[in-house]
Amino acid sequence: MTEGEGPIRRFGPGRRDPDFPGSRSEEDPAAPPPLVLASASPRRSQILATLGLVHQVQPAHIDETVTTGESPTKYAERLSRGKAAAVAGLRAGEWILAGDTVVAIGGKILGKPRDEDEAVAMLLELANRTHRVLSALALVEPGGRVRSGVQVTEVRFRAFGETFARAYAATGEPMDKAGAYGIQGKGAALVEEISGDYSGVVGLPVPLLLRLLAEAGRPYRFSG
Repeated sequence: MTEGEGPIRRFGPGRRDPDFPGSRSEEDPAAPPPLVLASASPRRSQILATLGLVHQVQPAHIDETVTTGESPTKYAERLSRGKAAAVAGLRAGEWILAGDTVVAIGGKILGKPRDEDEAVAMLLELANRTHRVLSALALVEPGGRVRSGVQVTEVRFRAFGETFARAYAATGEPMDKAGAYGIQGKGAALVEEISGDYSGVVGLPVPLLLRLLAEAGRPYRFSG
């Protein structure tokens, strides 16, 4: 895909969306300027709303092809920075937040499945094994400085066979998710244990987000 301008959605009490409870008004004079989330992921938006962080949504569209020899960590961080830059080019002077989540087993990157058969193949590759979820964030400050990082969580799947994997794939849940599963949904039934940050597996690592905001001089406050 090429870069392009996506639809803008706003979340806050003046513009409340029932799917994202907890959003606060961008018109509150005591609140900091809203973040612009460069992602169409409802899961990332939900995490921001749960934290009470006012945000707008403007998806970024960039080429997500893996380059030859690129590690999962480098790939995730490059995409997050690319998405942030794409939206920053349209929204100069604003706070832009972008993310990318990659599932990797060994050095192999598992992206979003193209169809149910590929989803089943991915799930069987992960069954009864431990894989890494690398969740990257990039934050563009109003002055243009970019801060980024990657948070890694290890996830171990239960042992299961093709019948179980195919039944999960048939729900449709895996189709828009890296690694073909969503831990916050029915995909929780695949997981035996995790080591690290749960929010990173969902798609927006809260500890990394708070670190980037603090480094940028915008520390998180419960009041917004």
